[in-house]
Amino acid sequence: MTIDSSNIPDDSDKAERSSYFGLPSLDVSVSFPQATPASIFPPSASDYYHFDDLLTPEEQAIRMKVRACMEKEIAPIMTEYWEKAEFPFHVVPKLGALRIAGGTIKGYGCPGLSITASAIATAEVARVDASCSTFILVHSSLAMLNIALCGSEAQKQKYLPSLAQFNTVACWALTEPDYGSDASSLKTTATKVEGGWILEGQKRWIGNSTFADVLIILARNTTTNQINGYIVKKNAPGLTATKIQNKIGLRIVQNGDILFKNVFVPDEDRLPGVNSFQDINKVLAVSRVMVAWQPIGISMGAYDMCHRYLKERKQFGAPLAAFQINQQKLVEMLANIQAMTLVGWRLCKLYEKGTMTPGHASMGKAWITLKARETLALGRELLGGNGILADFLVAKAFCDLEPIYTYEGTYDINTLVAGREITGLASFRPAALNRRSRL
Repeated sequence: MTIDSSNIPDDSDKAERSSYFGLPSLDVSVSFPQATPASIFPPSASDYYHFDDLLTPEEQAIRMKVRACMEKEIAPIMTEYWEKAEFPFHVVPKLGALRIAGGTIKGYGCPGLSITASAIATAEVARVDASCSTFILVHSSLAMLNIALCGSEAQKQKYLPSLAQFNTVACWALTEPDYGSDASSLKTTATKVEGGWILEGQKRWIGNSTFADVLIILARNTTTNQINGYIVKKNAPGLTATKIQNKIGLRIVQNGDILFKNVFVPDEDRLPGVNSFQDINKVLAVSRVMVAWQPIGISMGAYDMCHRYLKERKQFGAPLAAFQINQQKLVEMLANIQAMTLVGWRLCKLYEKGTMTPGHASMGKAWITLKARETLALGRELLGGNGILADFLVAKAFCDLEPIYTYEGTYDINTLVAGREITGLASFRPAALNRRSRL
């Protein structure tokens, strides 16, 4: 069928539209009064196997403190900011007051939490809003941890106290347009000059980058051909960071493209402990544990929402919770959460004992995100039409999980990291393309 483009309505024919066209949408509590939206967050109902008993009193207290803050301060505004794809800067001081930035780092104004406490805090933030948890994770478990593990004493003293309070915000830049999973092949360069270094290149998908005060940049030393780390301050001459538009997940997170054009970094801002990609892996091993706890938290929130919704929403004269197939799906969600939580907890214990390997972290992150995908799909089904509305959390959580399934190593790459560890054979690269098959 051919359509005459001249007949396509636009703003010029408003007079032909209905008198109520363009009226503000009804508040969801008015348009759908039978169920409570996520702005009034549901009570926690997912700890079926009493995982809380495994936590220390300190870890339990952190869980409750973070949960209370997220439910009170973030839940009422998250849908609005997610829809606008904007960051709620006014909540940063409230997140700073939680004293979770810096996680396991000891000293320099950082909280020095156990890795379990840090993981629990990550899950509780993600339970309400995954974007907020990613904002904190990039700032804390990547940028701050990189300074703590690989920075000089002077750098730790200079940067960590302010970052721990969220008085300043950091980002961490590894990924490039041409190098995602193959990050160790990055081509942003650092060239030695008198008194410092010149950075040239481009980074992509860097969370917090458009407003970060401190940018941790991984670049290739043109002399050694190895990966080095650099601290770049916002507004450095030649530095630009622009927002990536049109994301369907983690919409509150401000991911950016970063360009370096003759950016000078003084010698004092080179991270002395980053001399190869192996040094970066020390940071990634810890951050992957934190990332593994994000989908646990997201799944907890989705379950809590479904649990309340099914008891409130009625069809055929009965609550949806009264139907067998809905109970079965709810139990499947709950069982997944118990298993995911215990895998995440075990990762933390292995780390605390000093026996966690990269394969452990990678398999945990891969498997947990896989089960979370399954869990969120069940939640999406249970909410029916409301399963595509961000107002009822599950649709938003469903979309937010997708980038987490991919970042910090895709599912496939993380399985290959674990596979290399258990077989002793690396299979990241294909066989030589010019080699003929013997068949």
